[in-house]
Amino acid sequence: MKRFRPLLHTLPLLAWLVALPAPADPGSGTSIDLTAEASRPATNDLARATVFAEAAGATPSELAKRVNGLIADGLKTARAYSNVRTQSGATYTYPVYAKGGKIESWRMRSDLTLECSDPAVLSELLGKLQASLGVASLSMLPAPETRKKAENEAMLDAITAFKARARLIADAFGKPYRIRHLAINSSGRPPPLPMLRAASLAAAETAAMPIEAGETLVTTSVSGQIELPE
Repeated sequence: MKRFRPLLHTLPLLAWLVALPAPADPGSGTSIDLTAEASRPATNDLARATVFAEAAGATPSELAKRVNGLIADGLKTARAYSNVRTQSGATYTYPVYAKGGKIESWRMRSDLTLECSDPAVLSELLGKLQASLGVASLSMLPAPETRKKAENEAMLDAITAFKARARLIADAFGKPYRIRHLAINSSGRPPPLPMLRAASLAAAETAAMPIEAGETLVTTSVSGQIELPE
């Protein structure tokens, strides 16, 4: 009798497995891919600029003294504006080669980044700095909290548009629908304003740089898939 016990112990498990419901067929409905998007304007309430000092000379140590001195003077001027945030940027030192491959001189450049929520203030500061520093870039963009607010509003609009499009398709087939998955993406960055180099700005000296804030269009897209039952 002992040799039949394993079979008897297995029978309840087999009966339980047979009683389990069959898994749903993932291909039992019609899948449709959809995309919808929406945009909201975000005020460009943050001004960001990069200024630089650049020089050429016979030795790196000579360049460092000149370039570092210009950056130090620029920082001193910028610190007089309490609402301007400053940050040191990249510094490059590289050789200039003659035709024969021999180093004939050196060049050095050092950057300084400035940010301010008041474009007029940054405009005034840039006018002063242009007497000795070049302006590499200037851009107006939404502050993080301003951009986030516009993204959230655009996201809700895009989701509403996605659901409306899904309902339109489902109604055309005379069927209900269900959303299988969604992906949400946001975009929208303003292009940098064109800048001139320091040599061409010498005559401007303390003239304020004109800045127009404008808006950035923040776009959110929703892509996903819906399923219509058979």
